[in-house]
Amino acid sequence: MGSMREIKQRINATDKTSQITKAMHMVSASKLKKAERNIVNFRPLTKRLTASLARVMESDRDIKHPIFESREVEKTVYIIISSDRGLAGPYNASVFKAFQTYVEKHHESSDEFAVAALGYKAFSFARRKKYELLNKEVIQVRDDVQFLDFQAVSDDFIKGYLAGKYDKIVVFYNKFVNTMNQQAKYQTIMPLDKSPFIEVKPKDDLQKYKRMYHYEPSAQSVLSQLLPMVVVNVLFGMILEAKASEHAARMTAMKSATDNAKDLIRDLKLHYNRARQNAITIELTDIIGGANAVN
Repeated sequence: MGSMREIKQRINATDKTSQITKAMHMVSASKLKKAERNIVNFRPLTKRLTASLARVMESDRDIKHPIFESREVEKTVYIIISSDRGLAGPYNASVFKAFQTYVEKHHESSDEFAVAALGYKAFSFARRKKYELLNKEVIQVRDDVQFLDFQAVSDDFIKGYLAGKYDKIVVFYNKFVNTMNQQAKYQTIMPLDKSPFIEVKPKDDLQKYKRMYHYEPSAQSVLSQLLPMVVVNVLFGMILEAKASEHAARMTAMKSATDNAKDLIRDLKLHYNRARQNAITIELTDIIGGANAVN
């Protein structure tokens, strides 16, 4: 261990760091509450869109759309949702690890897929790995994220899928479970699974009336307008989940950093007191030795 002056400087520097991490923990805790409210407020829209799509499909069981149809996969688009900033523990690393594991298992070459990176960390990761990027500029995932932030890239991959340029769209993101648990997940959003939108209603003898809908110009036209909205809203829901996970991960990381800083300060103070006692002992020894020499 260094001199008393060096130990004192380390104690002061660590104390200042702990104050910063404590402030970041409190900020992340506040932002997490807002992110949780955003998820709760978004759910009614998802339910309403799902119900609307289910009614359209119920009107014509034979209705078809390319977004529902699976085909031979030649080109895949992977949407990676990350944060813009670090200091969030394993938040970004877990998504990147899950993505690389999936790619190594399902692809022989990077020419078979392209990446749409949402967040500065994902953009840097894809550019560092030299993957084909759909977005040439960083798409920031800010705290008050809006549809307009990723409207351009979502239009790009939806049009590309409908035109046959891409055959599959998969999203990698962190799913918010609770404050201490965020899981790296992936989900295919195109082709879209048809089964959740097919309403299976139990037979009820008391039900006397059945709702009937008439679509203009046709149910197929309504479906063509509604499906892209559903896909974008599913993606937006994942972004909200990822944002809540980011705040939870950063809150946990900053809490651990603050606790570690306090433990380090405690150890440094112990070394400082020992160094101070040694210095006092040496000083007393010198004084006593000088006094004896005089006598």
